[in-house]
Amino acid sequence: MKQNVRLYVWLLSVNLFISAFTFGGGYVVVPMVRRFFVDKKQCFTEEELINMAAVAQSTPGAIAVNLSALAGFRTAGTAGAVISCVAAVTPPLVILSLVSFFYQMVVSNAAIAAVLKGMEAGAAALVVDLIVDMCALIVKKKSILLTAMIPLAFVANFICGVNVALILLVCCILCIVQVFMAKRKER
Repeated sequence: MKQNVRLYVWLLSVNLFISAFTFGGGYVVVPMVRRFFVDKKQCFTEEELINMAAVAQSTPGAIAVNLSALAGFRTAGTAGAVISCVAAVTPPLVILSLVSFFYQMVVSNAAIAAVLKGMEAGAAALVVDLIVDMCALIVKKKSILLTAMIPLAFVANFICGVNVALILLVCCILCIVQVFMAKRKER
């Protein structure tokens, strides 16, 4: 029982910290979850984190909250998921409430605008770190199709202007076909 309480307190504090100090959207949370849950506590593996991030993206709701819930569930079951969700939602609610209350003072403050600009750069760096790690995991799989998807998806979106949803749909279909072909080959 004491071990569970310790784990719940750890989950609460880590998720409060992650939620309070990561700015820039759901993908910025992934490196922080990796740092605490994979590197420091070894609650799950890097590959499991990437799978959870994919599930968090594909389910309704904020990616950061979904990923926190999945990490909490993987670490401490249903209670861990609930604790992680509450911890992930609390800091933004408090911050937005304070910003709303003091909006007139905040909107014209040059120092706050500069801090927010700096946070954009930090968020961009964390997203680049995540992309590099995801690409490394894909290359480790030694699949020509998966490895080729990386530059092809980039070219399709940034050079040809193809919609991201269409790129994701095509990539999903190709991966499903690859899985079925591999299973058929096994028989």
